Amino acid sequence: MADTVLAQLAALKTAPIATLKLKWRELFEREPPPYNRRFLEHRLAYRIQELAYGGLKPETVKRLRDLAEELDGGDPKRRCQPTKDRPIAGTRLIREYQGIEHCVTVRDDGYEYQGRPYNSLSAIARAITGTRWNGRIFFGLKNQRAAR
Repeated sequence: MADTVLAQLAALKTAPIATLKLKWRELFEREPPPYNRRFLEHRLAYRIQELAYGGLKPETVKRLRDLAEELDGGDPKRRCQPTKDRPIAGTRLIREYQGIEHCVTVRDDGYEYQGRPYNSLSAIARAITGTRWNGRIFFGLKNQRAAR
């Protein structure tokens, strides 16, 4: 059984996206979400192992539910709210644009680029390109398709 599980996991890396989506439909019995390939691969890998070896123990599931309830007061809608989108302070964002590497440092109160403080990544992207950009897309923090 371990050989077939390993073979299935290895096949995920080279499978075309259409095959991953088909596999998703087989394993989850619903349409795949519109996420990127990496997400599909990881979630499919987990599901393959879960079906082969079993999922989480009931005690673990109960503990996770209890923790979630402590965090959101039992309101499942709050669990779906996005977390703060900003990277943590100290993170360096590097983007090459027209052959020049640009480095931005995330600060507690904004961003720093070339020694100057900025309130948004969009302002930095505009300073670099001279045109309006969504800063999160420009620095690769947001999928361009998801932004539409």
